[in-house]
Amino acid sequence: MVSDIIMIDNMGNGFDDALLETKKVCDYTGLHDKDAVRLQLISEELLSMARCITGEMHATFWIERDKSQYTLHLSTKTVMDREKRNLLLGAASSRKNEEAGSFLGFLRNMFEDAMTGAPDHSDDLPDDAIGDLANHVVQCTDAEWDGYEQSTLRRLADTIKIGIRGDEVDMTVIKTFA
Repeated sequence: MVSDIIMIDNMGNGFDDALLETKKVCDYTGLHDKDAVRLQLISEELLSMARCITGEMHATFWIERDKSQYTLHLSTKTVMDREKRNLLLGAASSRKNEEAGSFLGFLRNMFEDAMTGAPDHSDDLPDDAIGDLANHVVQCTDAEWDGYEQSTLRRLADTIKIGIRGDEVDMTVIKTFA
C-alpha cells in the first residue's frame, strides 16, 4: 500500500496534510493506538528535522506499507553546503550517504563532499530586525536546532536512511510494528 503523495513547502503548506495522511494510513491499516501515535510522531519529527536542516523546502512526502513495515519517504531539494550535509548524514543510522553504495556512487559522493562549500552567513539579520519584516518565514537556526528531532527519530525508528545526490535529499525512515 502506498499513501497519497503530499507536497510540502517552507511556508508550512502541506505540513498538516502530511500529518493527516499519516493518521489516515494508521486508520486504514488498523494500526493499534499506541503504534499509531508512534508513527505520527515519527512523521512529525521527520518533517520538522527536514525543515530545520534544509531551510527552504519544496518536498514530497508519502508512506509505504508492506505487512507490518511502514516506510516514510521525504524527498526535497536544497542548496547543499558542508554544514547541511553533515547534519543530514548525522541523522542516518549508518551515518553514511545511501547514494554512495556503488563504486561510481562512492566517487560521486567524495567529489560532491569535496565541492560543497561552507555556509554563507554574511546576510544574516539580527533577531530583532527579522521580527519586523513582513511575510518573513522564520526558519530554525543552528542555535535553535538542538538535534531533538534527530534523537527522537533514532529512538522510535528502526532505520533512518539519508541519500544525497547533488541538491536532492531523500530521507527514508523505516518502522516495523509487531
